[in-house]
Amino acid sequence: MKLPAAFLALTMATSALHAQAPDAQAILEGARIAATLTQLDDGLSGSISKGGKKVPITLFLKGKEIQFQFSEDKGPWQIFHMRLADERYDLFEIKSGKTINFPAAKLVEPIAKSDITYEDLALRFFYWPNPKHEGMEDVGGRPCHKLRINKPANAPGRYEAVYVWVDQKFGAFMQIRGHDKTGALIKEFQVRDVMKVGDVWTLKRMQVSTNDPKTGRRSSITDLIFDTPNANKIKRRGLGGGGN
Repeated sequence: MKLPAAFLALTMATSALHAQAPDAQAILEGARIAATLTQLDDGLSGSISKGGKKVPITLFLKGKEIQFQFSEDKGPWQIFHMRLADERYDLFEIKSGKTINFPAAKLVEPIAKSDITYEDLALRFFYWPNPKHEGMEDVGGRPCHKLRINKPANAPGRYEAVYVWVDQKFGAFMQIRGHDKTGALIKEFQVRDVMKVGDVWTLKRMQVSTNDPKTGRRSSITDLIFDTPNANKIKRRGLGGGGN
């Protein structure tokens, strides 16, 4: 049977479009590198700031191994260690040199009464499988890939679907929106400033807001700010770091 020329042209155009479609998995993996700074061995220091209160925080990031620690009200440092994988995670709290399993239910609890949860700080959703590319959109005047990632079945956490906007040129994420099972927006991450560490552009300042799922309006805002790395090494506590 001879097919109409218009049908053949449409088929060829569609095939070419699919052939040139951006690789969502590769884009997300690039954003992971920017977010977790696999090239930085000495860690990042910074602060979580909400309502005028600043809580110092440090992160040591190596691929899928993440250690983060914070000190609230000048108290002892609280130390956590996370190992991430595509289908699971292992999260531990370190107390008095001992490693304690971290309950999954605690993932959604706020850190130091901020809008940032343990799930947020670890960017757990960056390791969910099968991201989908949903086109290009501008964020802050910059062209970005828009990705959608759905939570795997039976995975812990509050988000059911997460949208991530990744800068087309630099590969760093610029915006994240987390939605609940009804589709309502419940958390928004907006990158306000970036910095270059080695050959990688990564986060310097991010605003995290909690949204009322009924109205969609912001109910509270927290700033996560990292210092520019320098020659002074950050003290690692807990696993292999010694000291408190």
